[in-house]
Amino acid sequence: MQEFRNIAVIAHVDHGKTTLVDELLKQSGTYSAHQKVEERAMDSNDLEKERGITILSKNTAIRYKETKINIIDTPGHADFGGEVERVLKMVDGVLLLVDAQEGVMPQTKFVVKKALSLGLCPIIVVNKIDKPAADPDRVIDEVFDLLVALGANEQQLEFPIIYAAARDGYAKYSMDDENKNLEPLFETIIKHVPAPSGKAENPLQLQVFTLDYDNYVGKIGIARIFNGTIKKNETVMLAKADGEQVRGRVSKLIGFHGLDRIDINEAESGDIVAVAGFETLDVGDSLVDPANPMPLDPLHIEEPTLSVVFGVNDSPFAGLEGKYVTSNKLAERLESEMKTNIAMKYESEGEGKFKVSGRGELQITILAENMRREGFEFSLGRPEVIIKEENGVKMEPYEHLVIDVPDEFTGAVIEKLGRKKAEMKAMNPTGDGQTRIEFEIPARGLIGFRGQFLTDTKGEGVMNHSFLEFRPLSGEVEHRKNGALISMETGTAMGYSLFSLQERGILFIDVQVKVYAGMIIGEHSRPNDLDVNPIKGKPQSNVRSSGADEAIKLVPPRKMNLELALEWIENDELVEVTPTNIRIRKKYLDPTVRKRMSR
Repeated sequence: MQEFRNIAVIAHVDHGKTTLVDELLKQSGTYSAHQKVEERAMDSNDLEKERGITILSKNTAIRYKETKINIIDTPGHADFGGEVERVLKMVDGVLLLVDAQEGVMPQTKFVVKKALSLGLCPIIVVNKIDKPAADPDRVIDEVFDLLVALGANEQQLEFPIIYAAARDGYAKYSMDDENKNLEPLFETIIKHVPAPSGKAENPLQLQVFTLDYDNYVGKIGIARIFNGTIKKNETVMLAKADGEQVRGRVSKLIGFHGLDRIDINEAESGDIVAVAGFETLDVGDSLVDPANPMPLDPLHIEEPTLSVVFGVNDSPFAGLEGKYVTSNKLAERLESEMKTNIAMKYESEGEGKFKVSGRGELQITILAENMRREGFEFSLGRPEVIIKEENGVKMEPYEHLVIDVPDEFTGAVIEKLGRKKAEMKAMNPTGDGQTRIEFEIPARGLIGFRGQFLTDTKGEGVMNHSFLEFRPLSGEVEHRKNGALISMETGTAMGYSLFSLQERGILFIDVQVKVYAGMIIGEHSRPNDLDVNPIKGKPQSNVRSSGADEAIKLVPPRKMNLELALEWIENDELVEVTPTNIRIRKKYLDPTVRKRMSR
């Protein structure tokens, strides 16, 4: 009978979860001597590597002495809160990582609240103790206060504490210890995380918490076995959330060891495995013993708060840069995304438009970025919050916003947020010239705020937010103040004309960029939109050629990436996304149609 421990690593963004899991893998001897391993090995897709964030929760398993420890690395961003919530139902303990300098952050609150409500006892890991401004004692007090505020019970408040520097691969029981490896952490996990409660001799109960897809075997459910044993080729009953029950055969059973997936023939209660053979499998479904079916309660999944319309690209440059441009291809791709990503939903709106709903801008832009890299060409509308009706009252989502700003910028930031219907809840100086301010703000007030915020704080501000609740709709929220500079010609942008246009506002394009009529090439310095001609060259006269003159000096343009563009646009504008370019345009390219529609 094997010993198991199932733990999840939870923390705020960038507090070192994935790095810690890396070190646990290395020091447990999971990798063979000749295996070459990258940094942050758990972040497997390109976007995760580039941005240094975890997007999908992933699981791995290590052996320490006689025990198999299943570890789930979770995302830190609130947009992926649905992932974290499901994962916590599958484990018996959590490692709560807190940065020794930053302390408790909004997402720390968010994930701890979920863990405590499930009755999990946290092990506190104070990470990055090698930072110059680290203050572990203050951080532990903050964690304690947070647990008390969230209503933790006595057992949860007697948490074990480990001090660590995951990047350097050591952990210790107290700050004075001289220790060079992670052994104290392994020992604490074995001692404080309870062993799984199920028994191998009971009837089978297994619940799926994440989906994967394989072109050969179809849908794969990653699941935890709560009771009983499961064998390859065995007939079991799939119990769905709506009460439907289907018999089926386990065509493939996969176990985890380090970063590898291994085909296995049998697994027992307490382990985490992947199962294939059921095409209708969904997150939260149970596999049970057909002779004695006892399904587990389905999982609650948080509902989306934001939607964006994906549409077919109909600009003059459509089909020149992408491989997939038709609405059928777009629908197929969104359909396959929904197979594995259950926190998102999509519905067709006709005329090649699809409304995709998710937990936040980041989640939707990551889907768009992945599609763009696969060769898709499409347009995106302005993000809108999802408003629902309860007892005849319209409700909108509110967010809990925490910002850290240098003291001299606090006034400007508070004023801007005031106009966006934000309510200040707390303001504390954190020392070192910074202030931490907490707000409650309607989610639509945050759309387009990040770019403004970075400008106001000269790039030094840090903002984090997490979903709070639905509240009655508040009044109008202020939008973008400035109009757009719109090209009225199709052709190639010339330095001569851009030079005279840069006095009118901030340009988004460089010299020699192809533009079309109705494309937005910059932000106007005034509130109205302005039609301009960026392709006019310098006229030739009988005195000099058109090229000979003083050198033109252009201000570098503002480069718009996907997130910035999506935050910047208004309701009558679209972002055109192709594998090589991101352009911003008006919905109606013809200026006369535009005027008629604006009335």
